[in-house]
Amino acid sequence: MSYCLNPACQNPQNADRTQFCLSCGSKLLLRERYRAIKPLGRGGFGRTFLAIDEDKPSKPRCAIKQFFPLSQGTSSAEKAAELFNREAVRLDELGKHPQIPELLAHFQQESYQYLVQEFIEGQNLQEELTRNGAFSENQIRSLLNDLLPVLEFVHSRSVIHRDIKPPNIIRRRSVQPSIIYTYPTLTGELVLVDFGAAKVVEGSRQTGTVIGSPEFVAPEQIRGQAVFASDLYSLGVTCIYLLTQVSPFDLFDINQDTWVWRDFLKVQIDPKLGRILDKMIEPSLSRRYKSVAEVLQDLPPQQSAGAGTGTPPQSAPAISVPQRMPVVQNPLPPTVAGTIIPVPPLQRVVPAHAPTWRCVHTLVGHSRAVMSVAFSPDGQTLASGSEDKTIEMWKLDAGKRWYTLTGHSDWVTCVAFCPDGRTLASSSRDKTIQIWDLNKGKWWYALRGHSDRVSAVAFSPNGQVLASSSRDKTVQLWNLNKGRWMSTLTGHAEGVEAVAFSAGGEFLASASRDKTVRLWDWQTGRSLCTLAEHGDWVRSTVFASTSSISLPSGPTPPNPPLVRGGVGGGLILASGSRDGTAKLWRVDAEGRGILLRSMRDNSGDVLCVAFSPDGRVLATGSRDGTIYLWDAEGGGLLEILAGHGGEVLSVGFSADGGSLASGGGDRTVKIWRAIGS
Repeated sequence: MSYCLNPACQNPQNADRTQFCLSCGSKLLLRERYRAIKPLGRGGFGRTFLAIDEDKPSKPRCAIKQFFPLSQGTSSAEKAAELFNREAVRLDELGKHPQIPELLAHFQQESYQYLVQEFIEGQNLQEELTRNGAFSENQIRSLLNDLLPVLEFVHSRSVIHRDIKPPNIIRRRSVQPSIIYTYPTLTGELVLVDFGAAKVVEGSRQTGTVIGSPEFVAPEQIRGQAVFASDLYSLGVTCIYLLTQVSPFDLFDINQDTWVWRDFLKVQIDPKLGRILDKMIEPSLSRRYKSVAEVLQDLPPQQSAGAGTGTPPQSAPAISVPQRMPVVQNPLPPTVAGTIIPVPPLQRVVPAHAPTWRCVHTLVGHSRAVMSVAFSPDGQTLASGSEDKTIEMWKLDAGKRWYTLTGHSDWVTCVAFCPDGRTLASSSRDKTIQIWDLNKGKWWYALRGHSDRVSAVAFSPNGQVLASSSRDKTVQLWNLNKGRWMSTLTGHAEGVEAVAFSAGGEFLASASRDKTVRLWDWQTGRSLCTLAEHGDWVRSTVFASTSSISLPSGPTPPNPPLVRGGVGGGLILASGSRDGTAKLWRVDAEGRGILLRSMRDNSGDVLCVAFSPDGRVLATGSRDGTIYLWDAEGGGLLEILAGHGGEVLSVGFSADGGSLASGGGDRTVKIWRAIGS
């Protein structure tokens, strides 16, 4: 179905593929590609529609927002266009957060202004409340832990949302687990939507139009003076509403001038959580939390997965030594620090056996999600990069944090050790790569050249070349002897998420959001092969350091440029994708690849992959907080390691193969050790 966007149209519904409305004659395609299907909502700022992008073969769904400039308080078309463009710039910046819809396009057509945004599949919390009833204490804790860091990100961009309420919080739909498994179902992450009421802060207090839903709006916002704490108030009111399923108007006693939400609780909640909510919904600004950081400080650290205050950007990179050194916690009780869930024998391809890995340490120190972990070549040091913009260096033999590297002004997305162990490279969403001198424990220099966030870095086997991947769709190569750019590899249609050198340095692999892995002769800049068997973003890729494992050639999919038939010898490459699979490929001496097998986990999203040094075990990190260990030779599932309270964003083996490190959305690093090693 096509839906006409002309507000005056009397019969807006049209048949599929219709180019012009049969009722009013208006053009149905926006920018010759976006087709509205049905209306989703209407407000004072305009209307929202579900739409499809007909310019892409998969015809993905998106959301169209049509704005009414005159309703925003201006009769000047020029002024309206200026305000609209400002909002588009703001949404483009905010949409870089994974829990805020991404801005896809903004334009004007037939006197109306339009924004096209990512469509979030899932239920909003109002729908969830209606369907499942009042929330539990654990659900409220999870909500706060999930949304507070998003709100902190929004506020750090000098933006006040001004309309936080259950309908504007969507739980992203997650893939259901296989019926063969009995592990608990984990819900999807929360996404904050509808920034139509958002306002940029230019001073300490904003005076202007009263915006927001009356039940959830802070007193000062009703007076047109919204501040950052106004969003905290709305979030707190949202929480007590979800706990009671009673209108916030009925939760406040106007005669006593106080909240009485506890009178409507069906079960008792932890007094500490109650005090946090009370302080969030204080009518008086002087007694309310002033910032997200203050709320996070009061939330119990062990239950605030993925939350954090972040580290403010600094004018120059620096090194800071923490005051508290003993930050390694032993795994007791197991439900807190980590357990190993044996896989049901029915699902094993190899013979069933007792668990062979266990969590030996949980490293606590980051204030936000841990994006990347890497062992030093000697296995004595671990580096971890985080959304809190810092890199923690851990001394594993002493079981404690060593020191902290700061200098990035945005999330640290990847850390990698030079093969000689003397240098560390880190990438960031701030578009830079920082090089650190580990002999002196300080910043050395920065590499700049990418035009968008840098997602990953990888050293060549001899340590003389660094490869970096970016959302700008390129791979950059850097000469580390001279500390400067060498060349750029182009060919991917979307952002590049990961890069990896082969063990001998012959090839470079790059994984992209365009659902492919490319193999490169990086010295000549020539693309050798495109592996296109994944059905969604490819998030990670890694070569095995050995090709001695025995893998069958097997049948090959009829999809050039994959080579038909077996490839004798060759290298082994693994890739992990948002399609829920990890794939193994054999790469021959000419850089041509063949798909050997595909392994699917229960979470529906493989976030990271790592080979053991002997290439016999492949570890994959999942959105459901587990690590899958696969038999690379037979393709069977060996074990599932469970213990993280959030998604597993990075995994890595030590050089001796006896230890595995994982970083997660729960702000922790876990060290797993093979039993008997």
